[in-house]
Amino acid sequence: MGKLWFFTGEALRAIRRNVAPTTAAVVTTVITAILIGVLVPIFQTAQSKSADVRDDLQIRTYLYDDATPAETAALQKKIEGLNHVESVTYLSKADALAEFRKDFKRDDVLKELNGNPLPANFIVRPDDAANLNTIRAELQTSPGAESPNTNGSGSTTSGATFISPIIQKVDDRQEEASQIQEVTGALKLILSVITVLLIAASLLLIGNTIRLSIYTRRREIEVMRLVGATRWFIRWPFVLEGFITGLIGAVVAAGFVWLCNWALANWLESSDIDFLQIRVFSMWWQSGSWPAGLLPTLAVLGAALGALGSMVALRRYLKT
Repeated sequence: MGKLWFFTGEALRAIRRNVAPTTAAVVTTVITAILIGVLVPIFQTAQSKSADVRDDLQIRTYLYDDATPAETAALQKKIEGLNHVESVTYLSKADALAEFRKDFKRDDVLKELNGNPLPANFIVRPDDAANLNTIRAELQTSPGAESPNTNGSGSTTSGATFISPIIQKVDDRQEEASQIQEVTGALKLILSVITVLLIAASLLLIGNTIRLSIYTRRREIEVMRLVGATRWFIRWPFVLEGFITGLIGAVVAAGFVWLCNWALANWLESSDIDFLQIRVFSMWWQSGSWPAGLLPTLAVLGAALGALGSMVALRRYLKT
């Protein structure tokens, strides 16, 4: 235990002697940890959303307002008889309005409109996501009709021929799932490139700090060698110096992420933007309350970067 206190004291003195390079290493570690602490959860949220969309692929069949109950019931029975249809759920205009209010909480938008502008619709769920296009094709055209015209956004316009004249439009979420997958892939690539570059920069700066420490203590190291100090007795203070440098950067980053999350959460609670509720603290290792997970993980990451940078520098510059 006495040796540990000695090594730690030597490491802290070295940090005080090399304020400028240590500060640069800490700042780089902070930036690295912040990006990892923010971008990874955002990427995971996007990936989770993509999976949710894929698992909940469905077709919305929107009806004209003048559709009669008899026509609606007949259409529901017809849709239920199509191949690969698992279930059909009818939403009246009132149900559609209630769903909108539940999902978006934007009553202010509806207040500016006269009445309920949302059409009644059927929610058609396939037995398998791979059969979505098959069901959509059967909905869009009656036997012998021409192929439907699509607007390229995952919905079929009213210019198409449908299996019933009361169908106004057919829509699905395939493009949404595709777009989320593209965004997820881009985020993954950006995250990987930036993280690798910043980790390399952190290792380089921490290694440079340790190199300066070795240079300023070269005579002391030589004396220690002459009196028979072991290899690791000489190296441990430098390893701890890198460890502490990385740890400081990680703790600062964790505090910054916590502060940003707190501000973001408060803003989202007071705003109407529900779809942007990305919880940056929902990490893959989260257990219980998020600070208990975030702080140790970033601390371990920063300390590991510092120790690794020290080991690389020691291997290169300190020959013992």
